[in-house]
Amino acid sequence: MKLSYSPASPYVRKVMVVLHETGQLDDVELVTTTTTPLSPSLELIGKNPLGKVPALERDDGPALFDSRVICAYLNERGKGSLYPEGARKWEVRTLEALADGILDAALAVTYEARLRPEAIRFEAWTDGQWGKVARACAVLDQRWMSHLAGPLDIGQIGVACALGYLDFRHDARNWRQGNDALAAWFEKIESRPSLAATKPRDAK
Repeated sequence: MKLSYSPASPYVRKVMVVLHETGQLDDVELVTTTTTPLSPSLELIGKNPLGKVPALERDDGPALFDSRVICAYLNERGKGSLYPEGARKWEVRTLEALADGILDAALAVTYEARLRPEAIRFEAWTDGQWGKVARACAVLDQRWMSHLAGPLDIGQIGVACALGYLDFRHDARNWRQGNDALAAWFEKIESRPSLAATKPRDAK
């Protein structure tokens, strides 16, 4: 298999963590890919018409894209336990969706600052996107800590990757303020080998 990959992408990081956790890292060739909404990779578009990483080329079917689809596929392929059934099933999927929502908003803030010319940046829109991030972090701290303290699942992986991206691109905004329990949980889970090995970085 081949994974269209960027070391800075939090969505790619989710996939990489799943590969580590399910013992499939050696089954995948990483194809470093540079793409943005303004300058999409033509090679990547052939795998994912949306022009976004990650995309996973398989030997036995069409390429898969969207991190949630790829993570679920790899968990099943590797006979993992990151998508529990039963009472926790919908909690896990809701937590995964919340984590991806944090990433979507944070990435929008990143693109506004990095891709839009300064003269036409929309500060109120940026503040609105960050408001989503702040509310989500507060809800995680207030309502989700018992779940986050449980067995590792895809929801926890998603939250860890989202918070790691906030540190990577938006550290000055200090998501930890007022979220002491969440910050303590994140400090602990970031030391897990699969997360320590996949910390985001800019491509060289």
